[in-house]
Amino acid sequence: MIQVIALAGGVGGAKLAQGLYAALPPDSLLVLVNTADDFTLHGLRICPDLDTVLYTLAGLANPQTGWGIGGDTFATLEMLTRYGADDTWFQIGDRDFATHIRRTQRLAAGMPLSVVEAELARALDVRATLLPMADAPVATLVDTDAGRLAFQDYFVRRRHSDNVRGIVFDGIAEAAPPDSLAPALATAEAIVFCPSNPLVSIGPILAVPGLRDLLVGAPAPRVAVSPIVGGKALKGPADQMLATLGHEVSAYGVAALYQGLIDGMVIGEADAALAPRIADLGMRVQVAPTIMRDEADRKALAEIVLAFCAAIAGKRGQG
Repeated sequence: MIQVIALAGGVGGAKLAQGLYAALPPDSLLVLVNTADDFTLHGLRICPDLDTVLYTLAGLANPQTGWGIGGDTFATLEMLTRYGADDTWFQIGDRDFATHIRRTQRLAAGMPLSVVEAELARALDVRATLLPMADAPVATLVDTDAGRLAFQDYFVRRRHSDNVRGIVFDGIAEAAPPDSLAPALATAEAIVFCPSNPLVSIGPILAVPGLRDLLVGAPAPRVAVSPIVGGKALKGPADQMLATLGHEVSAYGVAALYQGLIDGMVIGEADAALAPRIADLGMRVQVAPTIMRDEADRKALAEIVLAFCAAIAGKRGQG
C-alpha cells in the first residue's frame, strides 16, 4: 500500500524521491511528477521530469548532470546534426531516444500517459509508482522581455538567460488529476513537496483543477523542502524566477508560496535564522542538511523529512 506521496519535478525533486525510495519499502512510494515541461521534438513525446525521476529511481541517471542516462552515447544526435537538422539543441542520448520512441508508440496506440509511465517503470524494475500530474497535455509558457517562450526554449535552448515576467500553463483548464490519486491521498501517511522549483515544477501540479483541494483535504501531514539555500537555488533558475516575479529569494519566500497548503517546512542549515519568520506563516519548521551530494545524503534527508511528518502527525493526535 502507498504510504508516502511526493510531488516532484527536476533534478532536486528526483534526488529526494530517490532518498525516499531508499528509506521506504519500495512499493510504498508514489511520485506525482510535473508534466508541464513535456514537449514534442523529432516527432517524439518527451517528458523531461518524468524521465529524470524514472532514471534516478532506476539507478540510471547521469551522476554529473542529474538528467539523462549515465554513460549514454549521442551517435543519433550527431548524425542528425550531420544531416543538417537544426533542432539538436536538446541533448538526447541514444538510450534516452529509446524511451521517447516507446512512449510515443504507446501514446499513439491510445494509452494514457499514466499507463505508459507505469509500463516504463516496470521495465526498469522501479517499484515506486510514477504518476504524471495529469494525462492531458499541459505546456508551461514563460513571458520574458524577448516575448513568450515555450519552456524548453527558455530553459535549455536559451539557457534560462531571460528574465521571467509571467508564467502560463497552457491547457491546464482541460487537465484533471489521475483517477488513482484521490484514493492514494486518502490513505497516505505523509505528503512531501520535494525541493523542486515552486513556480514551474510544483506550480503546474498545484494548478491542475481539483488537485490542490485533494491535497488540502488529505489527512496526512504535508511537508515541503526548500530548493533555496542561502538565498540561492541549488540547481536551475528558481532564484532568478522568484526575483523577477516579485517573490523573496529565500526559504521564507518558498514557504510563503505554500502558505495554507503545508503543515511544515524543511530548510537548510544556512537558513536557520529564517525559522521564526516561517513559523509565523502558520507552519512548523525543521532545520536540516538539505544539500544532497550523494545517495547517502538523499536517504538521510528523506529520513529527516519522514520523521518530521511523523512528528507533525503525532502532535495532531495529541491535540
